[in-house]
This record gives sequence, C-alpha cells and structure tokens, in this order.
Amino acid sequence: MNYLIRIFKTKDLRNRIFFTLFIIFAFRLAAHITVPGVDPKALSDVFGQNGALSIFSALTGGSMENFSIVMMGLSPYINASIIVQLMTVAIPKLEAISKEGEAGRKKINSITRWLTFPFAFLQSYGMIVLLSTSTHGMEGTFIDPKNPADVLPAMITISAGTLFLMWLGELITEKGIGNGISMVIFVGIVSAMPGVIGRMISDVVDFGATEKASAFLFFALVTLALLIMVVLFTEAVRAIPINHTSKVARGEKSQLPIRVLQAGMIPIIFAVSMITFPSVLMEFLKNSDHAWVKSFALFWNSHFNSASPTGEYLLVYFLLILAFSYFYVSITFNPDNIAENLQKRGGFIPGIRPGKETAHYLGKLSNRMNLWGGSFLGFVALVPIVFTMFTNLSSSDLIISGSGLIIVVGVVLELIRQINSQLVMHDYDKLT
Repeated sequence: MNYLIRIFKTKDLRNRIFFTLFIIFAFRLAAHITVPGVDPKALSDVFGQNGALSIFSALTGGSMENFSIVMMGLSPYINASIIVQLMTVAIPKLEAISKEGEAGRKKINSITRWLTFPFAFLQSYGMIVLLSTSTHGMEGTFIDPKNPADVLPAMITISAGTLFLMWLGELITEKGIGNGISMVIFVGIVSAMPGVIGRMISDVVDFGATEKASAFLFFALVTLALLIMVVLFTEAVRAIPINHTSKVARGEKSQLPIRVLQAGMIPIIFAVSMITFPSVLMEFLKNSDHAWVKSFALFWNSHFNSASPTGEYLLVYFLLILAFSYFYVSITFNPDNIAENLQKRGGFIPGIRPGKETAHYLGKLSNRMNLWGGSFLGFVALVPIVFTMFTNLSSSDLIISGSGLIIVVGVVLELIRQINSQLVMHDYDKLT
C-alpha cells in the first residue's frame, strides 16, 4: 500500500500512468470498431469453426474476430522490425547507421515505420482473402476480394489501423510508462482473459459443464506455477567476473551479465507464425479441385494442425523455438565485439586470455545458456498445448497461452523496473 501511495504522490509518474491508461482505452475502443461492409455474425461463425483462426484472434485481443480497424494488431510492425534487424546485419551501411547512437536508432526506427505500411497492406489483403473464402456460402455479407471498390477501402482502413496502433505505442514510450509497443501487445493478450473466464462460467451455469470447469481450474493452477518459473528464468543471469588492468580502473572488479533468456519472447513469435499460418492456409486448400493440393492439405491438417495438435506438431514447434532462439541470439549477441571492447578498456576474464580466446569463451557460454533458455521457452509454449490434448479444453478455453505468458511476464517486469527508476529519480531530485 505504501508503494502505491508513493506512486500516486509522484506527480510526473502519476501523470505518465494516467496518460498510458488513456492510450490503452483508445486502443480498446478502436478494437471494437468494425471495418464497414462486414457482417460480424458471419465472422463469429467462422472463428467458432476454425481453431487456428481463434489463436490468431486471441493474440490481438479479439480484434481479428471483430474484424476491427486494428485487426492486424502490431504484427506488420513486428515483421518490419525483424526484417530491418536482419538487414542491419547483412547490409554494412545499415550496420554503420545502427552504431551512430541515438541518431542511428532514430534512423532505424524511421525505416521500420516506412516498411510497416506495405507489410500491413499486403497482410490485410491476405486475411481478407482467407476470411472471404471461409465465409463463402454462409449467411451474411463479407468483403469481396475481387472487387477493388470493396477491398481497397478495407485494406487502407486496416493498414491505417496498424499505423494508428504504432503511433499509440510510440506515445506511450515517449509520454507514458513502459515500452509502448510491448504494452499494446500486452493489453491485447490480457483483454482476452475476461472473455475466456466468462464463457467458462456460462458453460457451467447453462450446461453444467463441471468436468470442463475442473480442468479449467487445474490449468489455472498450472499457469500460476508456470508464471513463477517464467519470472525466475526471465530474471536469471550468468554473471561473468571481469578484472581491469588499466591505470584508471586498476584492480577494479565488475561483472558481465548474460541472461538465460537472451532472446526473450521473439523465438516464440517467430515459431507461432511459422507453424500456425500454414494451418490456417490448409483449411482452405483442403477443398481444392487439384488432387495433390487437397492431399497435401489433408496430410498437413492431420499432422501439423494447431487446432488439433499431434506429437509431430509438438516436436516441430519445439525445434522451431529452439532454432529461432539460436538464430536471434546470433544476430543480437556478438562475442567478438564484446571481447574487443573489454580489451580496449583493459578488462579481462580471469583465466581467459584477452582477444580471440575471450570471444570463443563468450560464444561457447552463450550457446550453453541459449540451450537452456530456448528449451525452457519451448517447454512453456508446449505445456498449454499438451493440456488441450489430454483434457476436454480447447485452445480457445485456455486463460492464456505459453507465448502470451512469456510476453505478459516480460512486460510487467519491465514496467516495474521503470516505475522503480522513476521513484528513485523523484527521491533524488528532492534531496538535491
């Protein structure tokens, strides 16, 4: 209680929190504004029949199921930022820009924003085509992807919605509290939880689904245990001792921390996209007139369908998370640069020669840490899926997915760090 009182009494922090809440309200309001020309009843029937689409909708807080103006969420922005990160490694000019400090970061962010709109434009058309195919023959109206007069306004509206969310996220980062982009994703995940709980209560009251409710409560306890584990792993670091030989810092000792979860939630986001989107696509290809296309779609749906997972699906999903963990860390963690900077500052790891040996040691250590971190990410992502395989709960009945849990924990911990730093700054200003 004293902690909350301190937050409320800190004027700047209080204003930032209220501003963030206002932006979140604007986001949730936009999530319920349906794109003109769409019948929500027809869409509701589609999402009720397709479990893979329901997973996509859950990650956007129901925005996709409502076919709202922000139905794509920040997925195009995330894709654009990933592409820019890869280009930064591959293109020397972009790599040089990224090393220019604050000015370089602004240039990279500007490039990411420019790429977001074409990504959103293309993704919006793809989703319109998929949903229009699935609503074919149903009662109600939907956008005709073959009619430019119908599809172009919808695509522009949806793309503008993504840019609107991106702008809201940047406002939170600048004038609010926390990382704005992460906060928007966090709110989208958390906002779906009351609906899941409400549906479960309704099933118990209206249909007496006590067995289903028992499984739901047991999963809630499992989620709580996973939450504790995720917090511990997220905060876990390997502290490498560093000694200094320079004249300025001779004899000083410091530490180089390497996190267990070096890649954070990024590998799960990559893996979910890689394994879930084909399942959505195969739902529509299974009715193809070509025998080989239909056969392949049926094979995929029987072995790698996210709505009805199998052992093969679990194995591929786990390996994708592990592979993307190594891939992302190989881009963001450069042992050669770290070893070079340590040597320039007169620092060294006890028992390890400076230079190439230090780089080799750091790379080997990072790989070992990544094996544990990536395996843990895969474990957390698979537990809810395994739970649906052995209970009568479906993916839409889970209060939160494994990927959502990782995201929520990461955002909350970062939010707490920023609030604490703001309180420390406020106390320091009073002393000075």
